[in-house]
Amino acid sequence: MPKTLLNYNYGDWQKSAAAACQEVINPATAEVMALVPLSPPAEVDQIVQSAARAFAEWRRVPAVDRIQPLFRLKALMETHLDELARSITMENGKTLAEAKGEMRRAIENVEVACGIPILMQGDVSEDIAAGIDELMIRQPVGVVAIIAPFNFPGMIPFWFLPYAVATGNTVVLKPSERCPLTMHRCVELIEEAGFPPGVVNLVNGGPETVNALLDHPVVQAVSFVGSTPVARHIYARASANGKRVQAQGGAKNPVIILPDADLNMTTRIVLDSAFGNAGQRCLAAALAVTVGDARAHFTEALLEGASSRVVGYGLDEQVTMGPVITPQSKARIQGLIQTGLDEGAKALLDGRETTVRGYENGYFLTPTILEGVAPEGTIATTEIFGPVLGLMHVDTLDQAIELVNRGAYGNMACLFTSSGAAARKFRSEANAGNIGINIGVAAPMAFFPFSGWKDSFFGVLHGQSRHAVEFYTQTKVVIERWPREWSRTF
Repeated sequence: MPKTLLNYNYGDWQKSAAAACQEVINPATAEVMALVPLSPPAEVDQIVQSAARAFAEWRRVPAVDRIQPLFRLKALMETHLDELARSITMENGKTLAEAKGEMRRAIENVEVACGIPILMQGDVSEDIAAGIDELMIRQPVGVVAIIAPFNFPGMIPFWFLPYAVATGNTVVLKPSERCPLTMHRCVELIEEAGFPPGVVNLVNGGPETVNALLDHPVVQAVSFVGSTPVARHIYARASANGKRVQAQGGAKNPVIILPDADLNMTTRIVLDSAFGNAGQRCLAAALAVTVGDARAHFTEALLEGASSRVVGYGLDEQVTMGPVITPQSKARIQGLIQTGLDEGAKALLDGRETTVRGYENGYFLTPTILEGVAPEGTIATTEIFGPVLGLMHVDTLDQAIELVNRGAYGNMACLFTSSGAAARKFRSEANAGNIGINIGVAAPMAFFPFSGWKDSFFGVLHGQSRHAVEFYTQTKVVIERWPREWSRTF
């Protein structure tokens, strides 16, 4: 029988009292790997109260001491990198190379958070008036909740967690019920790294568990990544309860290809962006927009390159694309492709019917390329979250930028060109939070915030870097007067 996962409460792994569990399924083999309990609100309350109890002491630990467990955690994650990557591949489906890249980004955020003694420094102004000084200090906000998605089960929690604990907060983490195994192992490493009990806690669950966190009066801040409808719900409900919220939503990322773009480089990068992680990432290229004379050469090159992708189980070294996460996701993607065809698009490559030998029960699709996508149609406006690339064409760069800017989402937009003037115009005028120039996945390094605009983000401060430090701290201004006649004479 598959094991039932435990919650982690104040340094103790505990069996949940949940009445129901959900299966964690390997999407390549359809095998049940574990059972994840759907923790009820009463259990959420117990874990939040434990985090609150730990916060009273943890917030007073000097910053230079708070980061010592993070140094040890970084070393442990390096040591267990292959193990963690294998866990991601088995529960999520992405290739082993993609999983290792994901964990590298997680480790990178731990490294950056180790600089918190400098990153959370305040400001001082002496003699703002005669004998009066003014200073601004940063203090932690309290208990914070992190609600993680399935598509990057190892990386995305680390957009938030290292910064939250380094700044003196305590954390309640809810991993995706679809892919909880990697973060369970990471919390074991967090325990081994020596964080005091209650600083990091883990609660398993589904929507009811999430809503309990959003409603809990002790939780002061919520960090979330997921689809736009859920991000909107998270933001509305948590902010209505007086909490700080950063809610990263979905995307529909266009890549613009100018005639002067390098054919081989651009083709390879766009295909990696569109079909990496089977298209299940918020920075996947979803629309390739050719400009002017770029249409003929790049359409043929994209088609040829997509046809050569090797689909299968991500643990096989020759595989370049794995399955989608669930049979429901596969059916939804298949339905959206059909809708696009019904609306007038043409399938240059149709990957709906796919079987992988040896893994006949897996949730596999092969790359799909649809040409002649209507700007207002389903394929151009809906986040498919699967290996589907829509092709569009415009005559000028201005038209391409207008196409980018009228979209509902604003997570990423990329331009491929050899013209510095075109690149400068695009980065200035394109309305998206992450801009790529000859880059297909404009994922910021950990020392920059992961930006997102419009319906791709709800909140003010993003994950990673100084944005995370500001989000997890509140400023306090102190104005002091010490008249000389009150001072002792030495």
